[in-house]
Amino acid sequence: MKRVLYIWILLIMSAVMPCFASGGEAGNKSDIDVNSLVFGHINDAYEWHIVSIGDRHISIPLPVIVKSSTGWHVFMSSCLEEGEHEGLFIAKGGDYDGKIVERDTAGNEVRPFDISITKNVLAMIINSIVLVWIILGCARWYKKHPVENGAPNGGVGMIESLVLIVYNDVIKGCIGPDYRRYAPYLLTVFFFILVNNLMGLIPFFPGGANVTGNIAITFVLALVTFIFTNVFATKGYWKEIFWPEVPLWLKVPVPMMPVIEFFGIFTKPFALMIRLFANIMAGHAAILSLLAIIFITVKVGPFINGMMTFVSVLFGVFMSALEILVAFIQAYVFTMLSAVFIGLSRVKEEK
Repeated sequence: MKRVLYIWILLIMSAVMPCFASGGEAGNKSDIDVNSLVFGHINDAYEWHIVSIGDRHISIPLPVIVKSSTGWHVFMSSCLEEGEHEGLFIAKGGDYDGKIVERDTAGNEVRPFDISITKNVLAMIINSIVLVWIILGCARWYKKHPVENGAPNGGVGMIESLVLIVYNDVIKGCIGPDYRRYAPYLLTVFFFILVNNLMGLIPFFPGGANVTGNIAITFVLALVTFIFTNVFATKGYWKEIFWPEVPLWLKVPVPMMPVIEFFGIFTKPFALMIRLFANIMAGHAAILSLLAIIFITVKVGPFINGMMTFVSVLFGVFMSALEILVAFIQAYVFTMLSAVFIGLSRVKEEK
């Protein structure tokens, strides 16, 4: 247990020291901008920041791929460090803050068609490779070890336990007899969210990216669940929406219940999207805010700052450990709610 605690303290300090290196001198001159410190780590970016040493920022430049009014542009994000490049630049403030923009004939900032490989995109690719490597590793183990030889141990046993929990308790229990056709999707979405959540807790490259705390990612996941729920729904499901078994005066002449049920089709995936996005982003923001206490108390004096640094790191370790549990819970809840919504769409019409 002590080893685990020491490891987490080292991980938290590895996340603190890059910020301290870049913010220490600034803290002696002016107040720390906590908002920029927190959201600078949470928001997406065109480069992957590694560490800052004084005024020197060490980052991994990423490919920029945009189509502007002058055509396609492909270059590395390091070309934008000096400002404008090929008529493109990163907006400072406004509606497109932090995004690549260009100026139209009237001088207004407009966004081009942007398919750049950003930090979150690269992190999602890396995390997907990690997930495939884990699953294929388990598959290779099962090929070499027949079931008759006993249950697996270690990492393979942990993955098998997670698969059985989700498969038997969530998918089979929530969907019913027709559960097999949805099992591949639900197992995939569970492990995809879980791996991205856990990788986001690692405070150094290739971890630390706020993938599942990005609403665009959670929107796509919720959209896929929405498609599975409604495209493959039974006639009984649509009958319950447009002609539910309620008193007639709730359906005609004013279709009160059908309207409510119809809006429920869209509020369910919306709740999925917001729940995952808000919980993961809040977790990242909470940890970074606790670490920001170190910088805020610099001017108070070395004694107070030292005490608050200890408290900040201690609470940071606690929050990071708690976020491991949250990473599993959010993956489980998203999968369970998706299975529940799909199960509700498999209503058999009574004859």
